[in-house]
Amino acid sequence: MRCVDGVGPPVGDTLDRVGGGVRWGRAVAFCGALLVVLAGAGCARSDEVLTPVPTFPAAAAGGAAGGTRVSDGSVPTDCAGMLTVDDLNALLGLPLGSVGVRTTIGVAEPSVGRTERVACRYSGTAGSPARGTLLDLNVARYVDPAAAAKQWATNTGVESGERRDLAIGAARAALFERPRETVLMVTYDDDTLTLVLPEGPRPGGRTRADVLVDLALRVLPTVAPPRTTAPPTPPTTAAPAVAAG
Repeated sequence: MRCVDGVGPPVGDTLDRVGGGVRWGRAVAFCGALLVVLAGAGCARSDEVLTPVPTFPAAAAGGAAGGTRVSDGSVPTDCAGMLTVDDLNALLGLPLGSVGVRTTIGVAEPSVGRTERVACRYSGTAGSPARGTLLDLNVARYVDPAAAAKQWATNTGVESGERRDLAIGAARAALFERPRETVLMVTYDDDTLTLVLPEGPRPGGRTRADVLVDLALRVLPTVAPPRTTAPPTPPTTAAPAVAAG
């Protein structure tokens, strides 16, 4: 086991990439154009009624969010392929270039049916008005939806904090509020997502729960194409979705 510079969770062989760069800006521009086309084709609705915890209609296969979608069925091995630093800059109301990302590749864990794991740590860059860790994102792939749901239930059962169960489109989720951070744990098809948002900058007085739901909506469609049902529709702009506080 090794982890470069001691950053990231205790997993197996690691791969580090820092920053998002101009090349991801091009991916964001392309995906934004793709979402406009999908909206015009009727894949998104403007009259959707918001509930205290938003749910969204299933999208047609092929929808994409801020990152680059992998076509071979694997979890992206670069965190910028799931959530770009530019997207996180916008969601947190930070200047461009304020966020860097480190990618850590995990190992399979046959005892729980896990086949892939990718961990992402987004942190403030030198000179950024935000310092330290801004977001931790962990994505795991399992042998089937039953294994993913079982591990999600195990993990949520031992997580600390005030729990609130959510439905994010077809995905099940549990939100845990703690004094200095909020955790969102999601299971969808044969994947699980865990997002940890520490106390920090948030534009417009939005709660950590608001931001985490928005982030999950952006990440879910970029995780490899599902084998059963379609993921929730991602936001079509950098403007965040509204969720209950």
